[in-house]
Amino acid sequence: MTAATVRVHARVSPAEHADWQAKAAAAGVPVSDLLRQAIARTRTWTAPAADAERERTRQIARIGNNLNQLARWANRHASAVEAVEVIAYLVAFERELRKATRLGGHGGDAHAVPPGADSAPVRAGHRPLRAR
Repeated sequence: MTAATVRVHARVSPAEHADWQAKAAAAGVPVSDLLRQAIARTRTWTAPAADAERERTRQIARIGNNLNQLARWANRHASAVEAVEVIAYLVAFERELRKATRLGGHGGDAHAVPPGADSAPVRAGHRPLRAR
């Protein structure tokens, strides 16, 4: 890393300044190092990339809503042969969707499925999708 010789000025509130100083002291580094480290970890998006990510998120949400409707139908008609077939397709589709979201995901994303995980945790009151 090259020597830091250029100053950057920013206006912050007294509370923000005190917060930064406390965080830097807790980390045992000067405020300037704390800020450099924080900025180095920050991802920025170009406007087209942000728009594409928003659209991707919308599309995945729509797919998830459709999957939930299909899963609800299949669970209501669990005794029917068609329901078992639909559930099997839903399970396969869910796995493929998770793979697709991991491909576009980024490390450290709180919503990303960890590598090697087949499914996300089930929310309270929701049954996991399973073939019967």
